[in-house]
Amino acid sequence: MNKEEILEKSRKENRNKDVYEQEVLKQASRSAVVVQMSLATIFFVTQIFAGGGINWGLWALVFSANMTINWVKYIKLHRKYELAIAIAYTIMVSVMSGYHLYSLIVSSTIL
Repeated sequence: MNKEEILEKSRKENRNKDVYEQEVLKQASRSAVVVQMSLATIFFVTQIFAGGGINWGLWALVFSANMTINWVKYIKLHRKYELAIAIAYTIMVSVMSGYHLYSLIVSSTIL
């Protein structure tokens, strides 16, 4: 391939995509996850010290963002690393969600 063919191929792949905008969206996504984790940690610690126990549903929500990001990356990029991370997050989210729902059902006054 010569220089012109490479440039043409790159233009076709990146048509209607602003590279700077893509980078900004990637940074925004990372920042959102960090803020989400920080707030969850504050809520988690406060709830424990207030005697409210552990809210596993909160952590399931937090980790579901990372789970989704890694599944999308795997689907788009087909990297085994993203698949492994996505599976690990899926297991964590499933266990935490299951435990949270179980705790709600056991402590329910309606059931």
